[in-house]
Amino acid sequence: MTHDQRVIRAAAPVIGEEEIEAAVRVLRGGMVAQGPEVAAFEEEFSKFVDGRHCVAVNSGTSALHLSLMALGIGPGDEVIVPSFTFAATANAVRLVGATPVFADIERDSFCLSPRAAEAAITPRTVAIMPVHLYGHPAAMGPLTALAEQHSLAIVEDAAQAHAASLDGTPVGAFGSAACFSFYPTKNMHSLEGGMITTGDAATARTLRLLRNQGMEQRYANEIVGFNVRMTDVAAAIGRVQLRSLAAWTRQRRANAAALDAGLRGVVTPPVAPGAEHVYHQYTIRVTAESGRDRDTVSRELQKRGVGNAVYYPTPVHRLAPFRTGEKVLGYAAGDLPETELAAAEALSIPVHPMLTAQELERLTATVNEVVGGPA
Repeated sequence: MTHDQRVIRAAAPVIGEEEIEAAVRVLRGGMVAQGPEVAAFEEEFSKFVDGRHCVAVNSGTSALHLSLMALGIGPGDEVIVPSFTFAATANAVRLVGATPVFADIERDSFCLSPRAAEAAITPRTVAIMPVHLYGHPAAMGPLTALAEQHSLAIVEDAAQAHAASLDGTPVGAFGSAACFSFYPTKNMHSLEGGMITTGDAATARTLRLLRNQGMEQRYANEIVGFNVRMTDVAAAIGRVQLRSLAAWTRQRRANAAALDAGLRGVVTPPVAPGAEHVYHQYTIRVTAESGRDRDTVSRELQKRGVGNAVYYPTPVHRLAPFRTGEKVLGYAAGDLPETELAAAEALSIPVHPMLTAQELERLTATVNEVVGGPA
C-alpha cells in the first residue's frame, strides 16, 4: 500500500448530518425514552415486512430472546439453529432455558439446510430458527413446509437481511416472528437497536409487555418483563436510515455485481433463484483448489490496505458455552461438514455503499493479486 492509498474499510457505518439533527431534535424535545419516535419507526418499518406488527427493542439479541419467550419456548424444548452464525442466535435459545440443536448449512447460501433441519427434529423440537446470513434469504419455502408438517414455530434471524426477499416475500414476513438488528455495521442502524416483526396481534402485544417490565399501562404490570425498550434517539436515527435503505441496497448490489465480474481464483457468492440478496457481507470462499490458505489471504489483504473479516472462524457448536464433553449437544464436529468447511474458507470483503469506484477497482485487483500470487 502506498502512502497515498487509504485503507479500504470492511464496513462504513453512516452517521451524517440528518442522523445528528434527528438525535438533537429528540434531545431538545425532552422525551427520549420509548415514545412517538419509536411508534413512528415501528409503523414505517412495517411497510418493509408486508405490514406486519413491529415491536422495537434495544438490540437484535433482545429481539431474539423476547420472540422465543413470547412464543412460550422454554426449558425442555429444542430449537433447531445453524451453527454457522453469530453466537447470539444460540444464546437466545439458551437464555429461555431451551436447547439449541445445531444443523448444517447449504454450501451456496451459507444458510440453514432444510434437509439437515429435518434430520435434527426430535419429539422435543418446537421451533426452527433460520438465519438469513450475510443478507441472503434462507430456503424459507421448504423450511416453512417442514415447520407446518411438524407443527413448529419459525423465528427468523434477519439481523443481516434488511430488505432481502425470496420469491417476492420480504424477509421478516415468513415466520411466527422475525428479528432484525440495527447495530452500527448493519445495512441500516439506529446506533444500537432491534425490531421484532410478527403477523399475530396477540404475540405483538405480549412482546410489548415483555419489553416494558410486563406493563402496557404504567404500574399495571401484567406479566414479568424486562427493560429492553428502544430510546427515541435511536428510533429517530433509525427512521433517517430507513429512508436511505433502498438506495444503499441498490449500491450494495451494484458493488457485488462488479466483484462478481472481476474476481478470479475465489468462489464468489451465488444467489438462489428468486432470492434478493442485500449483501450485508460479500463473502467469498478461498478453497484448497486456489492453492491459497484463507487466513494467509486475509492477512495479505490487510497488509495491502484492504479491510476484511472472517465471519465466522469458529462454529457456534464448538464455542465453550455450547460444548458438552466430546459431543456438542449431540453432535460431533464431523457431523456438520458444510459448517466446518465454511468456517475454514469464508472471507468477507468490502461491499458497503460508501465504496468509491476507485476503491472497488483496487479491491478487485488486490484480491486477484493475492490469490493469484505464489503460495
